[in-house]
Amino acid sequence: MRILVTVKHTPDLQSNRSFTEGTVTRTAEDGSMNELDENAVEAALQLVEAAGEGEVYALTVGGPDAVAAVRKALQLGAHHAIHVSDAAIAGSDVFGTAKVIAAAVRKVHDEAPLDLVITGMAALDGLTSMLPTALAAELDWSQLTLASGLTVADGEATIVRHLPDARETVSAPLPAVVSVTDEANKPRYPNFKLIMAARKAEVATWSLADLGVDASAVGAGAARTTVVDASERPPRENRVKITDTGEGGNALADFLIEKGLA
Repeated sequence: MRILVTVKHTPDLQSNRSFTEGTVTRTAEDGSMNELDENAVEAALQLVEAAGEGEVYALTVGGPDAVAAVRKALQLGAHHAIHVSDAAIAGSDVFGTAKVIAAAVRKVHDEAPLDLVITGMAALDGLTSMLPTALAAELDWSQLTLASGLTVADGEATIVRHLPDARETVSAPLPAVVSVTDEANKPRYPNFKLIMAARKAEVATWSLADLGVDASAVGAGAARTTVVDASERPPRENRVKITDTGEGGNALADFLIEKGLA
């Protein structure tokens, strides 16, 4: 079984965010692999382990700092890492990103057929949840989204999806694009051996030219969405600071009662 997992290098949500020319300012110091992508990596690893054979490819798109995302995937157990990096990609929206990822998927698929592409349910910086659908459309593959359970048998992928008022079981023929939620599994912790190996592991670096993607079809110039306004987070007001000298718990309880929260 051959599975490709998309992973993204996202900013720390607790840090102060800023925009440069309409795009999020990203730095290596406050970024990491998108937390929800860990569930996608875990789902792929479990399927390969259940099959008794196979490979997991981790793919990321972004600037130089984004390589940290695929190295984290290697720490978790992925076998191969691919970093698509090209200055022309900067400013791409979800549609441009899907176009680039689809081209990379085809490149891997042409070398030897892939069974699945697995993504997380959303990237925590944008939270659009649109990439899996856009990617499936670019590839013209079946899509199974928001899976809380995933199995593969007899040339089909089957997911369980929990909706507000229903539980669905949906199947689709391989190859397919599947997005998994944080209910799908509990991601494993990287072990020391894999952490050390990931530091030295080879990461394939591809440009748009390597993928045969026209630079004018991606990037800020081709984006269908734009940021029209951004402002700093307003300071918190009317805060009460209490130095805990042993009665902090009581003060908190009184506050909750006063506000009708307890």
